[in-house]
Amino acid sequence: MGKDLEAEHGAGYGVKDYHDPPPAPLFDFGELTKWAFYRAVIAEFIATLLFLYVSVLTVIGYVRQSDTSNGGDECGGVGILGIAWAFGGMIFILVYCTAGISGGHINPAVTFGLFLGRKVSLIRALFYMVAQCLGAICGVGLVKAFQKSYYNRYGGGANVLAPGINKGVGLGAEIIGTFVLVYTVFSATDPKRSARDSHVPVLAPLPIGFAVFMVHLATIPVTGTGINPARSFGAAVIYNKDKAWDDHWIFWVGPFIGAAIAALYHEHILRASALKALGSFRNTA
Repeated sequence: MGKDLEAEHGAGYGVKDYHDPPPAPLFDFGELTKWAFYRAVIAEFIATLLFLYVSVLTVIGYVRQSDTSNGGDECGGVGILGIAWAFGGMIFILVYCTAGISGGHINPAVTFGLFLGRKVSLIRALFYMVAQCLGAICGVGLVKAFQKSYYNRYGGGANVLAPGINKGVGLGAEIIGTFVLVYTVFSATDPKRSARDSHVPVLAPLPIGFAVFMVHLATIPVTGTGINPARSFGAAVIYNKDKAWDDHWIFWVGPFIGAAIAALYHEHILRASALKALGSFRNTA
């Protein structure tokens, strides 16, 4: 505890062994003149495309292999556990590959949370979200192109509420699931943690991937697990059936609320904001 206070407060306790980056400006038009910005946007597009291609293809394959009416086996395929591994494993891989280029968001809810935490500008956030949604559409489009008959027959990997699940329960599941993910992102990329764990380069992508994995295990039976508006949007656009759009708002509103709560919790309760506020009160007392 003493070491944490020492690292956190610096003056009066010791030397601070990490540096918080300055908050991102709300509008940073200078980004639009830099190739690094467009390279990051392209990285988000490609990463989301690959994420949706592998994960949705895994879902379609599982449903096909377990369809007993068409010669499948109830115990065939990878099962829910395998689907969760596909989503979580791809996030681990893609965050590892793109973190140094774009930050490895691959999810509009993550981008939104980081924007609220002043980690990215509004311009970057908007460009990322558009790239992620376009990448998701293209990724699911590839799945349909390669497996058209199975894709249409088995629901296209679209997020829908499970039978017996009402809208409130579905929304709550998406809020909590996205909170877990975005809270993990903030914690794994915290400058204080990064300074201490810099000798372990895979440490940030690993808990983020595991968070996706664990949330899928919990919420696949509820909503099919969205927690990523681009993932839900891409599947809905390509599948384009009424059931994919009926409750589609849940897969935007839920993740954005969950991301906002996670950003506020981490930045203003767990991190420096609350401590600085408390310190200012003490100084004026």
